[in-house]
Amino acid sequence: MNASRQGRRRLVVIGGDAAGMSAASQARRLRSAEELEIIAFERGRFTSYSACGIPYWVSGTVPEGKALVARSPEEHRAREIDVRLRTEVVELDPAGGRVRSRDHASGTETWTGYDDLVIATGARPERPPLPGMDAPGVYGVQTLDDGQALLDGLHHAPGRRAVVVGAGYIGLEMAEALLKRGYEVTVVNRSDAPMSTLDPDMGRLVHKAMTGMGIRVRNDEEVTGIRTGDDGRARAVVTEDAEYPADIVVLGIGVRPETSLAREAGLPLGEHGGLRTDLAMRVRGHDNVWAGGDCVEVLDLVGGRERHIALGTHANKQGQVIGTNVGGGYATFPGVVGTAVSKICDLEIARTGLREKDARAVGRQYVTATIESTNRAGYYPEAGRMTVKMLAERRTGRLLGTQIVGREGSAKRVDIAAVALTAGLTVEQMTALDLGYAPPFSPVWDPILVAARKAVRAVQERTG
Repeated sequence: MNASRQGRRRLVVIGGDAAGMSAASQARRLRSAEELEIIAFERGRFTSYSACGIPYWVSGTVPEGKALVARSPEEHRAREIDVRLRTEVVELDPAGGRVRSRDHASGTETWTGYDDLVIATGARPERPPLPGMDAPGVYGVQTLDDGQALLDGLHHAPGRRAVVVGAGYIGLEMAEALLKRGYEVTVVNRSDAPMSTLDPDMGRLVHKAMTGMGIRVRNDEEVTGIRTGDDGRARAVVTEDAEYPADIVVLGIGVRPETSLAREAGLPLGEHGGLRTDLAMRVRGHDNVWAGGDCVEVLDLVGGRERHIALGTHANKQGQVIGTNVGGGYATFPGVVGTAVSKICDLEIARTGLREKDARAVGRQYVTATIESTNRAGYYPEAGRMTVKMLAERRTGRLLGTQIVGREGSAKRVDIAAVALTAGLTVEQMTALDLGYAPPFSPVWDPILVAARKAVRAVQERTG
């Protein structure tokens, strides 16, 4: 079914956040409303917002949710993008070139044809099918509506005990938010250390720091359910070994690609459940169907395999690529090296590239180097400790990955390693990088360079 009307093509976008609206906006920059009609369906009440900022809104660091909205529906409509809020796409028909949507207010269902389709359905929080997981007082945090629901729940909670299930990025950021709200916080984690995106030795540094902040961390514990009270509200998180009283429960277990519509429509999915696309972000085997954001899998440029990484940075870039291609230009998204940063109170955490188990999984022989340094010159006031770990390929010395745990100014140093990974630098080449230096910002030998020097020695010892 061709949706063109009087020579005008129609672009339909499913999902009104980062990837979807970046695609719509970029396509509009390249094509006028006379050339391209754009309809965007969003099942929620907001568009183009920063989900990554929700923990900081919950903590009170960001005073109100609307500060997280980069561009409102009204602003998109002013640019002649037909945004339809509280309207959920419930069926895809790629063969017929159409989608079926349902208006949440009226229940009316409508078929809409398209010439190009963008699938930007995002990801859904993990919510295991365990007893009590849907009870009042249990919150996931994925959308602005979720953030508002949690804030409302905090105002009406019967006490000040919070349990966070999961110790990944969201779990740690929500632990900080609840701590700032004056809650006693317990983090229940099924892994042997927080932040499974790090190697366990680096995760243990995070654990130690969290304990020093007054957060109870319970590792190696699998949640078996939520115990509820007579009123049906959550009262405790239950594991195989213990029970942790809770007035608020926040789920930070992780997310999965939201690709149920794509699966039902027979579109190709990868190992992790995300849509498979080519470098232009076109769904494989479908010339006029595109996908981007948290619902797709991306190429890991270091490991050489597909991964699911839910980050707004990737989503916005992928949306730009899609919009450029739909608008008649040409752009590609080559892949990622797996860079991410986070913080909990004054502790900063960063990683890029491969962990040890990733390197083993793809058959890379490697060496490691771990150093301790400071974020500023050691004599400069408020210099804080930081630990840097590097992985390098044993034979070639090529950088494979970097992890950092430290105080203020530590995390963004990972960008140096991210560029080195993208460029394919060896750790020896990294030692010659001309990095900025002044005592308020770094020791005379930046910790990244110190780690690279140690990694060079490790390579030489293993190949000599």
